[in-house]
Amino acid sequence: MGRDSRRLRTQVRQFFHIMGPYFMNYKKYIAGTLLMNIMAAIFNVFSFTILLPILQILFKVNAEHFDFIPWGTGGLSNLIDVAKNNGYYYSQEMIEHYGPATTLLLLGLILAFLTLLKTATYFGGSAMLMPLRTGIIRDIRADIYRKIISLPLSFFSEERKGDILTRVSTDVNEVDASINSSLDMVIKNPIFIIVYVGTMFFISWQLTLFTLLVVPLLAWGIGSVGKKLKARSLLMQSRLSDSMSQIEETLGGLRIIKAFIAEKKMMARFVKVNNEYRDIASRVAIRQSAAHPVSEFLGTVMIVIVLWFGGWLIFSGKGGIDANIFIYYLVILYTTLQPLKDLSKAGYAIQKGLASMERINKILSAENPIKEPAAPIQLPDPQTLSDAIRLEHVAFAYTEGREVLHDINLEVKKGKTVALVGQSGSGKSTLVDLIPRYHDVSSGCITIDGVDVRQLSISSLRSLIGNVNQEAILFNDTIFNNIAFGAPQPTTPQEENDLRERVIEAAKIANAHAFIMESEHGYDTNVGDRGCKLSGGQRQRISIARAILKNPPILILDEATSALDTESERLVQEALERLMKSRTTIAIAHRLSTIKNADEICVLHEGRIVERGTHEELIALNGMYRKLNDMQQL
Repeated sequence: MGRDSRRLRTQVRQFFHIMGPYFMNYKKYIAGTLLMNIMAAIFNVFSFTILLPILQILFKVNAEHFDFIPWGTGGLSNLIDVAKNNGYYYSQEMIEHYGPATTLLLLGLILAFLTLLKTATYFGGSAMLMPLRTGIIRDIRADIYRKIISLPLSFFSEERKGDILTRVSTDVNEVDASINSSLDMVIKNPIFIIVYVGTMFFISWQLTLFTLLVVPLLAWGIGSVGKKLKARSLLMQSRLSDSMSQIEETLGGLRIIKAFIAEKKMMARFVKVNNEYRDIASRVAIRQSAAHPVSEFLGTVMIVIVLWFGGWLIFSGKGGIDANIFIYYLVILYTTLQPLKDLSKAGYAIQKGLASMERINKILSAENPIKEPAAPIQLPDPQTLSDAIRLEHVAFAYTEGREVLHDINLEVKKGKTVALVGQSGSGKSTLVDLIPRYHDVSSGCITIDGVDVRQLSISSLRSLIGNVNQEAILFNDTIFNNIAFGAPQPTTPQEENDLRERVIEAAKIANAHAFIMESEHGYDTNVGDRGCKLSGGQRQRISIARAILKNPPILILDEATSALDTESERLVQEALERLMKSRTTIAIAHRLSTIKNADEICVLHEGRIVERGTHEELIALNGMYRKLNDMQQL
């Protein structure tokens, strides 16, 4: 039992260590709910004291005559006796003046008023927790999203989308439930327990000491139920992530699934994971459900034991309490059991929440190797390229294993076009990803106008570069907003009109204006999820229009026409040629016909530049480029 309680305390400390910075943002709400709950506990104790004269009137358990004793007589040690005597005295006086029935009604009204104060302060304490609870969950989601968009691409190559979505949704909801329970545990329940136990000591220290000796029985029963809950919760969230990942894969590959008649195979995969999740979730739910009946039974056992001991004290005359006080004591004791049970439930919730928070923290604590320089250097002209991009002895490895690029030396002069060709896996895309610092070089350096890209601020570096990729990535928004994606948000009607004119001009240059105007709502037409309402060529032309609007001095084209039909390729190629005018361009191509006019063509093989020159020079060289060219002509 001691080991389990220590483990729970360690987990609670760990949970609040992780959550501490979030709680600190809402200190005034914590102070407010603390005050309200103290008042609620005090009003609750005082409301119970009204039961004493009510019991005397109803059951006539005490026919003794009482005289008023001045308050403070006998000091603090006799305060409880003086309070009890004077309470009986006042009720005795009321009965003599108004009669038992009226006195009972008046005492009932006082009880109702005190209960109103108790419930009002209790509600106030709970209401003050709501901005704290909802605010912390909002902050966690915002931090996760902020971290996701700041992490490098390499992080997501090792993580599944479904797993990340589960952490943002289900795991955050588990943390929400844990916060709700943990706030009760830290703020409300301890206050109520301290006030109630203090009152019990005040009534009878002998009886309270005996009661506290029985409490470990309750703790042992609750601790036995909570074993392994965190580990199973982690496993449950992992299985849920697996099922979410499979759903995400199914949505992305539905066309292939249907084409290969693989519905039954995919269904079998999903059913297996879904059943595993259900089995683990059932075990966790059963263990949680056992908490209430176990604590209820053990609480009743404790009441029975205390009832026996209290009766023995009364019969023997050793406890200094009478039947009325003992009944009041039992009411306080039974009321104390509820916050104790809530405390145990909070322990389970914290264990589940800690499991979820550890999964969330894997994202929040992920190290970003792409660091902003402490003192960024400014380029001679921050808006343009003045000289050249140079790669000097560049090597790169994704992990500490085999290098992907080896000793790359390349110069791209201002206004020139350099093309990269080679087999799939030769390192072309990795090479161009190093320029905007999606990854950092393992050795060597990349400079723009003589300045190492690692010494430039990331925003200033990437503002120089425009990308058009093989897969045109569009967002579920209007055509206008997709083209204007990188533009500053307009703040005045004039700025909005100017932006619309620039978007239309960019679309015309990209050969996109005609089909946009033919669509249902023109530039305000929604493109659907990832641009699914448009053809491949239309998506690519919108992507080119987006790059044109950005007007970058450096352009990276990553197989921008490889996935298009002949007609779409012609339209896109025309748009690209307009985009490439007066810009420094690095183009990756599989179709050699699209880069024949490049100023220099570099052939990559297994991470090395093995040939370089113009199209004619490489054909004359009769090497790897000539083989690629002959294969495409054939």
